[in-house]
Amino acid sequence: MSEPLREAVDRYTSSYPGAGGLTATAIPGLTLVRAAAPSGLVHAINRPLVCIVLQGSKHVTTGNQAFTFSGGASLLITADMPTVSQITEASAERPYLSLVLELDTAVLAELLTQMDGTPPPGPVHSVAVDPTDTEAADTALRLIRLLDRPASIAMLQAQLVRELHYWLLLGRHGAAMRVLGWPGGHAEHIAHAVAVLRAEYAHPLSIERLAAVAGMSPSSFHLHFRGVTSLSPIQFQKQLRLIEARRLMLAEGFGAGRAAYAVGYESVPQFTREYGRMFGQSPAREIRQARVQIGSAA
Repeated sequence: MSEPLREAVDRYTSSYPGAGGLTATAIPGLTLVRAAAPSGLVHAINRPLVCIVLQGSKHVTTGNQAFTFSGGASLLITADMPTVSQITEASAERPYLSLVLELDTAVLAELLTQMDGTPPPGPVHSVAVDPTDTEAADTALRLIRLLDRPASIAMLQAQLVRELHYWLLLGRHGAAMRVLGWPGGHAEHIAHAVAVLRAEYAHPLSIERLAAVAGMSPSSFHLHFRGVTSLSPIQFQKQLRLIEARRLMLAEGFGAGRAAYAVGYESVPQFTREYGRMFGQSPAREIRQARVQIGSAA
């Protein structure tokens, strides 16, 4: 593990704490994370990213895959996919620390055209955990130090982000990075379909349309969609709907029925059943708990 990188993230997040432990930075796509205690389960739809953990531990589940990783390891996600994460080791004395950088497929594609041109390997997992390569950690450190020079960010951040992508391509995550960035590959085609799903999750699902967007037959689309996201298109849409409904209830004050219809459900009982299976409690109970917490904090 890079001790200088850990110290830099520790210092910056102490000086600039963010809401919910997330410190947004002036570098696009770069977020720093600090937590002084273990967290509850966090459901999210992640875009392709790398998460470099510097201290503490985290558990991430997606589809039928589960990972636990600690300081010195990095998590790579190479597709838009629902995840359930939980910080499992953190304290005030030794907070959980990590940095998260969204991956840029255009940068990867440009790098790959300038490299050896070797096609990516066969199917690889879209989520992987490996020790963080020294070169990637060193580049990430320079990226964090750039935050102390705001006037230089516009001039230097793009080349440092590009360099970090380069070292990830050459390192332990290289095979998955190559699949993500390969122009015209299955990952790129599935990404087009996922973009439609994310934009139109509340509408009825048309496998034929999504397959056409991906440039595949319906049967091939099903196979490659599950291979990239670890979920079927229907499962993916369901999780999109439920995560958005939860946000509407907890952040926007929607009732359960209103949230259900807003995200595309036609049956509130069906919504309630599926919500309970995913989040472990009914929508009504979660709304009540949120109101109690708000009242206690007032």
